[in-house]
Amino acid sequence: MLKHLLESMLEGELDHHLKESKASGAPNRKNGRTKKRVRSLHSGEFELESSRDRNGTFEPKIVPKRQLIITDELENNVMAMYARGMSTRDISGYVKEMYAMDISAAEISNITDKVIPALNEWRNRPLEAIYPFVFLDCMHYKVRDNGSVRTRAVYNILGVNMDGRKDLIGIYLSEHEGAKFWLSVLTDLKQRGVEDILVACVDGLKGFPEAIESVYPRTQVQLCIVHQVRSSLRYVPEKDRKAVVADLKPVYQANSEDQGYERLLDFDEKWGKKYPLSVKGWMDNWGNLSTYFEYSPDIRRAIYTTNAIEAMHRQIRKITKTKGAFTSDQALLKLVYLALKDIAKKWTMPIQNWGLTMQQLHIKFGDRIKAFGDSL
Repeated sequence: MLKHLLESMLEGELDHHLKESKASGAPNRKNGRTKKRVRSLHSGEFELESSRDRNGTFEPKIVPKRQLIITDELENNVMAMYARGMSTRDISGYVKEMYAMDISAAEISNITDKVIPALNEWRNRPLEAIYPFVFLDCMHYKVRDNGSVRTRAVYNILGVNMDGRKDLIGIYLSEHEGAKFWLSVLTDLKQRGVEDILVACVDGLKGFPEAIESVYPRTQVQLCIVHQVRSSLRYVPEKDRKAVVADLKPVYQANSEDQGYERLLDFDEKWGKKYPLSVKGWMDNWGNLSTYFEYSPDIRRAIYTTNAIEAMHRQIRKITKTKGAFTSDQALLKLVYLALKDIAKKWTMPIQNWGLTMQQLHIKFGDRIKAFGDSL
């Protein structure tokens, strides 16, 4: 019954396709038949026969050309297991145990490939006109490429919208992290509808603030304090690290920018001659390190580090840690996307004290927020 039903539906699909071809002025006709063996969870394995078209333009939707398994339940389970980082071998073993069905790694890959159109549509979707906060950071993975293993940088952009809810607004892939590629990422956000960002939180990558300014000249940049502390400690031997960390705390925990700068001068006086590079990073970047002093403690805690996006990355790594090297760029993006979609299910509530945060943002950026009032 299932065989007869599917073959009848495929025949109807082809007839409809041939009529459309004729109407568009591209004559086409049936050209023999093709067979393939498919498997169903409830009906077992059987041979499915369908007609072909001469022009080769017919793409059936009922049972696509490369689909060999007919069951939504099984495919949904495979997709869920893949999204949680299970290997194709583990998935194959689970399917054999639960469904008494052999399924190859290639078939598992074909099933998970069904998410690719949704991924492409999601990556190109229109975005909101304004985001109060945006966190930008990068992850690195290994991917097999023409017989060798290469590093890939996955660029993620986490936004906080006007309702105070987190929203991952972009995933991009490059061979390495750099301000030049970040510039192309920001340009793409602009093309997808992001007209303004109030505060952008980033790590200490050289040239990053300049890349942001070139696309969003009015955006305030907050460099991650935690990254800056780690960078400072690179030049400090183990014996002095605790003391250096203790003397940096008064700088970034100050009540105001002026107080913080005074304490930075004290830090320079104590450690500058011994560890000049540790102090230089703070001095050179103070303008972007001190942005958060303009805000209340609640907002400061939200923006003084890139912790919001790093916490998301930690969750992704729990899922991807079983992968030594991905088979392709597409396989990497596919798993990261599925993992992020699962993580985003928890982003249902605004961030803490968002009402008070918006009051402050309206006072400071009222004209810019009102400019997009019709689109909010």
